[in-house]
Amino acid sequence: MAAAAAPLPSSSSSKTESYVDNKRKDDIRMANINAARSVANAVRTSLGPKGMDKMISTASGEVIITNDGATILNKMDVMQPAAKMLVELSKSQDIVAGDGTTTVVVIAGAFLKQCVPLLHAGIHPTVVSDSLHKVQVKSIDVLTAMAVPVELSDRESLIKSASTSLNSKVVSQYSSLLAPLAVDAVLSVVDSAKPDIVDLRDVKIVKKLGGTVDDTELVKGLVFDKKVSHAAGGPTRVENAKIGVIQFQISPPKTDIEQSIVVSDYTQMDRILKEERNYILGIIKKIKATGCNVLLIQKSILRDAVTDLSLHYLAKAKILVVKDVERDDIEFITKTLNCLPIANVEHFRAEKLGFANMVEEVSLGDGKIVKISGIKDMGRTTTVLVRGSNQLVLDEAERSLHDALCVVRCLVSKKFLVAGGGAPEIELSRQLGAWSKVLHGMESYCVKSFAEALEVIPYTLAENAGLNPIAIVTELRNRHAQGEINAGINVRKGQITNILEENVVQPLLVSTSAITLATECVRMILKIDDIVTVR
Repeated sequence: MAAAAAPLPSSSSSKTESYVDNKRKDDIRMANINAARSVANAVRTSLGPKGMDKMISTASGEVIITNDGATILNKMDVMQPAAKMLVELSKSQDIVAGDGTTTVVVIAGAFLKQCVPLLHAGIHPTVVSDSLHKVQVKSIDVLTAMAVPVELSDRESLIKSASTSLNSKVVSQYSSLLAPLAVDAVLSVVDSAKPDIVDLRDVKIVKKLGGTVDDTELVKGLVFDKKVSHAAGGPTRVENAKIGVIQFQISPPKTDIEQSIVVSDYTQMDRILKEERNYILGIIKKIKATGCNVLLIQKSILRDAVTDLSLHYLAKAKILVVKDVERDDIEFITKTLNCLPIANVEHFRAEKLGFANMVEEVSLGDGKIVKISGIKDMGRTTTVLVRGSNQLVLDEAERSLHDALCVVRCLVSKKFLVAGGGAPEIELSRQLGAWSKVLHGMESYCVKSFAEALEVIPYTLAENAGLNPIAIVTELRNRHAQGEINAGINVRKGQITNILEENVVQPLLVSTSAITLATECVRMILKIDDIVTVR
């Protein structure tokens, strides 16, 4: 009897376990949503031109002041896996569009907030997820219909778009200088053979402490943030330069393995020194024979790239030397100079050299830089020399300039502009709300909730600008209902105006990728019902 009765408790416990299991799934889903929302709330205050800045103190004692969403989230030490997804979301937006990194996280947070009452109402996560996908597809259609086409020849429109991106940055007062600079930099590297693709690795940003951001300039040529190696009194200015980029060392060879050689005889010692001199002289004679008068030497990890003795002989040969060139910069340098890197002295030939009118050392602030100008057959590259009074301003100017470059790149790949100032989001909210009335069942309810969620962008813009968010968003909704699709929040005047006429514009790609990436991330979080930790 006892054996027959034994299975009964297990069947009742299995029912209990199944009940607890569902509870656990809901708890994990809610924990994920709350963790992701807390990350979104952390960066929400830095949205828009009047957004607050964040001061980030790293473990090493470095201090960063920024309101760039991607930078803030990248420096945050996030532990929760779902919250990490929002950090990755911001990185994705930075790669795809370069701007809108705060916007995408705020939209994702708003979508997640609307998911909570839907899930509590008993709607299955899959239904919510599918509705969100429909919202994404519909949103892209609405945004595309709102967009205004732009031509690359219309420089003014490109500058307006870059200025909008810079207006929310710490260095916003310099947007009139940095915006045209970013436009000119991107347009100078556009290849006519591939007009829709811009590789921002062709725009090199060189930071130099000293001066102000006003001194930032676009350099048609190359700039090195280092001095000429004139330890032995070599030249610091060369006209009609023939430039060689070398990846070998002009120093005595070492043994293949780490070992010491003991020399006890003076004659042997003299012989070693003589051989070293002859070895270095042999290399320099081969270099000089090609007519080369400027050497860019790659940094070496094996041994010293140049020694005092080799610098002495190079100075006697009237060759200007720039040493410790980073390995990562070699590709950019050779592309700019239209030359080939030389890995061995035996391959050093005149046809592998680059040509320039002038190579000179220039004093700048406290330090010096090397400038190469008038490059013959220069590749499609450009250099931006960024100046700043302190390291914090310099770093932020570089980040802001990168965002502006990305905005112009977006317009090159997708030549459409949309209004800023919360106009596209409120129009999406209005049209999705109207569309939800056509749908049936649960989908209609979900789409209506997500339509309301998109109002978070204009609401936050108004809140961060110190305006009354409820009054502003209500008025904005009213204007859009009357057909003013480009009405947006003008935070400078503190009122609602036609934002296109105010020149507050952004690339269509920034808005579409923000919606697409945010919905993808939220759908992924909704589908997670358990966290498994592997030790």
